[in-house]
Amino acid sequence: MDKNNWKEPIETYLSNHWKTKIQISNWKELSGGACQDNIAIDTASPSNNENKNLKSISSHPSSLVLRTDKAASLLSSLPKKAEFEVALEIFHAGAKTPEPILFERDERIIGNPFYLMERISGNANARFLVKDASINAYRKEGLARDLAINLTKIHSVRPNQTKYLSETTLPFLGGTSEKSYIQESVLALRKTLSEIPEPHPAIELALNWLDDQAEHFVPDLMVLVHGDFRTGNFMVSPSGLEGILDFEFAHWGDRHEDVAWLCMRDWRFGKVNKEVGGFADRKEFYDEYEKASGIALDAKKVTFWEIVGNLRWAIGSIQQAYRHLSGKDKGIELAAIGRRTSEMEYEALRLIHAR
Repeated sequence: MDKNNWKEPIETYLSNHWKTKIQISNWKELSGGACQDNIAIDTASPSNNENKNLKSISSHPSSLVLRTDKAASLLSSLPKKAEFEVALEIFHAGAKTPEPILFERDERIIGNPFYLMERISGNANARFLVKDASINAYRKEGLARDLAINLTKIHSVRPNQTKYLSETTLPFLGGTSEKSYIQESVLALRKTLSEIPEPHPAIELALNWLDDQAEHFVPDLMVLVHGDFRTGNFMVSPSGLEGILDFEFAHWGDRHEDVAWLCMRDWRFGKVNKEVGGFADRKEFYDEYEKASGIALDAKKVTFWEIVGNLRWAIGSIQQAYRHLSGKDKGIELAAIGRRTSEMEYEALRLIHAR
């Protein structure tokens, strides 16, 4: 079903779910990147004068975001039910993130499973976060601290120690061990690369280096990794951090993965001297993370996972291009992302050379 036709079935769905008449007073498509559709929804109830028996919906949130996959999302992303459960776990771990409200698996409603979450204020645009004058003070004095604190709360969720969904312990995230995790991660990258119908010798070379170095970078502890913790996935306002978004790449892994992903050159958006997301220095962020968690970050492990991250994003950008070239999900954004593969190849090799 075309998303322009989703409003009426969602209105009916919410009315049935909350057992009261629901009207959608606002319907606005938001930026969802190349993989997701996000729709801002405002709900309202008809006046009680129209129906004196109508139940109040004051107990239900009126400002929501509907989130679902685009026609051809990346294979590595979580199914929507899994993403919803991860978001619930992170919310109940105390991290600042929109509250997940409800999940619907029935594809007959809009053509895909979807979930609804609280709509929060703020701006996630990366260039706003690294350059806008309205948040200069917060960018300088509080952003790195608040992100570090919230990242430690995400990392407090561990296999068999989940806090909210204790009966499931997020089984869909797998159960790899610390000892084999890096080898399995490199093997997964090789498998994905083998499915791409063109050679990428720079990626092959870097994967060989990762194999050679794997034994030196075994994770100390497996934690819940956000998987896409970067500039562009945080809602920020002049008041501060409003929330962390987008958990479709969450998995059990090494805490250094999230820090390394945030530090990747591609997420600095022109502020290359600010190596943490284009807004902070590494030492500042590392110190804030250690202060909040009581655990010191290993700079060498961050660099190792930064190399892994560049390879993941290089392979992901190739996949995005083939979504366009295959005709399944054509778009100029997908085609343009594919052209950036060489940037990540170069950066991975530069980091290896520097080591």
